[in-house]
Amino acid sequence: MAEITNDPRKVQKATKIIFPGVGAAPSAMEYLTRTGLDIALKYAFKEGVPILGICIGAQIVLKESEEGPQTCLGLVQGKTVRFKLANKNLKIPHMGWNEVKVVQPHPLLEDIKPGDEFYFVHSFYPQPADKKNVYAVADYGGDFCCALGYKNLFAAQFHAEKSGRLGLELLARFVKWNGKG
Repeated sequence: MAEITNDPRKVQKATKIIFPGVGAAPSAMEYLTRTGLDIALKYAFKEGVPILGICIGAQIVLKESEEGPQTCLGLVQGKTVRFKLANKNLKIPHMGWNEVKVVQPHPLLEDIKPGDEFYFVHSFYPQPADKKNVYAVADYGGDFCCALGYKNLFAAQFHAEKSGRLGLELLARFVKWNGKG
């Protein structure tokens, strides 16, 4: 049974966690810290609970963010960075459909083919310190990490829930995922 909660005890006991979000890293981290959800998420990660981060949930799983001075969750080493676009015709935030290119296999990206598009709305993107944590990229003035993973965590910069059939299929794969490989 799925449940929406901000109760850290329920998060610590969850068998799977979808960690979505919109907004900014400073306010998100302030809320997580104030409510104890930061500790609950770190505990669940350490215990091997499968976690799916979406949008800001993909950004603040890293250690830090250019969006502010706050320390983020640090589940994956790296930093969330702001787009620095040389092409002035491209707008920030990056909004709309964009091709997601799988750079290494992951169970949640199974069946994603060249040309498959997902929906994005963001000004920042995750930049893991270790390239082996990058599972997919998208091009917006150059390739950027749009899906990362480490152990039982998978996180997508795009909004799977707004990405039609492909997004729903990714969410269905998460339901079946055991948090490995």
